[in-house]
Amino acid sequence: MLAIRLMRTGAKKRPSYRIVVKEKQSKRDGAYLENLGTYNPTREPAEINLKSDRVQYWISKGAQPTDTVRRLIKAAAKAQPSAEPV
Repeated sequence: MLAIRLMRTGAKKRPSYRIVVKEKQSKRDGAYLENLGTYNPTREPAEINLKSDRVQYWISKGAQPTDTVRRLIKAAAKAQPSAEPV
């Protein structure tokens, strides 16, 4: 089964994360299928860069986001300006 989860990068005491698609049973920092974006909680406000089209693609293929990643997806969608014409 596939999961969309965080992969820790960055220095000691200065975490940053990649949002990746990987096998559910694999190690946290092990091999992954695709990098979907980044999350940097040390910035104020926290910096979230996400490829939302690829996230939707992987969710449609059955990948399940973790609770934290689900929260980040919602936050990134809210922060994106809507592309609707007025």
